[in-house]
This record gives sequence, C-alpha cells and structure tokens, in this order.
Amino acid sequence: MRDHVVQLVQDWGRLAKPTREDYLKGAQMLDHLRRQSGEGGLWSRPPLMMTATLDDGWGHGLDVIESLAAAVGVTISPLGLLQPPATILKACREAQPDLLGLTVLQFDSDDALKEITAALPPITTVVAGGAAFRYDPEFAERTGTHAVARDGAAFLRFLLAYQPIARSTGMTSCHEA
Repeated sequence: MRDHVVQLVQDWGRLAKPTREDYLKGAQMLDHLRRQSGEGGLWSRPPLMMTATLDDGWGHGLDVIESLAAAVGVTISPLGLLQPPATILKACREAQPDLLGLTVLQFDSDDALKEITAALPPITTVVAGGAAFRYDPEFAERTGTHAVARDGAAFLRFLLAYQPIARSTGMTSCHEA
C-alpha cells in the first residue's frame, strides 16, 4: 500500500498542478487497491480523523482529504461544514480522535483555531489546509496548528509519515507536510 501511495504522490508531482478530480481519482484508485489487497491501510490500527470546516461553506478541500484519508485506511468521522469551536472540541473530547482535519479559509478565524488547538485532547494532531495557511506563512505557528497540508499530495505525504500518538504514554511527535 505504502509503495502505491508514494508512487501516486510522485505522479502528482510531475503534473503542473493536480486538480480536485486528480485527487479524487487517486483516492478511488488507492481505495480499490486497499480493498483488493485485504490490507487495512498504512497502519495496523486505523487512526480516527474527525473533519470540519470553520469558515468554509462548500467543503471541497475537506472532501478531498476525507477521500484520500479513507483510501489509505483512516477512519473518518465528519463533523460538517461551518462548525463552531465548541462543537469541534466537544466531539474531540468525546471521541479522542488521532487527527483533526480542518479547512480554514479566512484570516480572521485565527482566534477560533487557537481556541481549538489549545483545548484538544493531547493525542489529537491537527492537520489543516486552506487559504489562510497558503497566504499567511505564520498562520499555522500563530494558531498552534500541528501540520499544514497545502494540497492533496502534501496531505498524503503527511499521512505517510504520520504515526499515531501512543495512547498509553501520551508521547507526541511533530509532523510537517
């Protein structure tokens, strides 16, 4: 499975700019390979990823990361579009996800994102993308975001390197895509 993911990311690197359709077709291909092989994905225990948008009413980027993550064996729990921090935090405290995938488009969402990152369970790693991160290089650091995935290929690179935090010890590691 891992080799197929690496190859797909390399193939996307040869394109000028992969489209949303390229990412969704890649997810379909990986999902088919995973199902056909009988493998569970990239991990022996599938990580749980909750997803939401803070300020994106369309969720096109969220669709892409949910599809790619599921294709490589991540269990997805979508919270939906335009979710307030309190809703996201409540869900994360209850489910204790390994990952929280967020789309953030607006620069004025920094306080909401800081509220989330400051109060998440210690085992939850935030991986986010969207215009706020693309056009403000310090946005991730300022908001406490653990990892930024600028596109579908970056998100898969993040997942290739990702190791869930050990639940029994609370050990952490840093991830960048």
